Amino acid sequence: MRSDETGHGARGANRAGPGAVTAGAPALGAQRGPLADGGSAAGADVSAECPVRTEEDLLTARHAVRAATQRLGFSLVDQTRVVTAASELARNAFVHGGGGMLHIEALRRGGGAGLRLTVRDDGPGIADLEGALTDGFTTGGGLGHGLGGARRLMHEFDVRSTPGEGTTVTAVRWTDR
Repeated sequence: MRSDETGHGARGANRAGPGAVTAGAPALGAQRGPLADGGSAAGADVSAECPVRTEEDLLTARHAVRAATQRLGFSLVDQTRVVTAASELARNAFVHGGGGMLHIEALRRGGGAGLRLTVRDDGPGIADLEGALTDGFTTGGGLGHGLGGARRLMHEFDVRSTPGEGTTVTAVRWTDR
């Protein structure tokens, strides 16, 4: 099922300023910061920054995201979704962006918890964002499911890329959806 059929994720790409390409929309009604209420996530501070400059960093980032999803009370299936998306996004920053940073942040809204992943790199940017979000599109030796696949695994997804200046991907998954 495509993300636009489920109501999750970005629908296409939009221009935002000279050379900047964006897809998706920011989270609405979300509050940043450690969770202060609700379930097993009470008082959980899962904020972290992980460099993604080596193969070992990719593993460290996966472990940090897994730990954050566990502390926030995500189901095992949703833990796997978020870790898979984080892995794809971090690997893209490493391989295509020359390395970058993954920021992990807990969110809350009403009685639910969420996790925001922000992956930034200073690489060449994504020249064809619409294509990059399409299954089968690849600039390397992969299957071409990375960016589009990560989008489908998350509830909210936003890509901002400026050719020559890098890419920032923000993705959010909630426990209460």
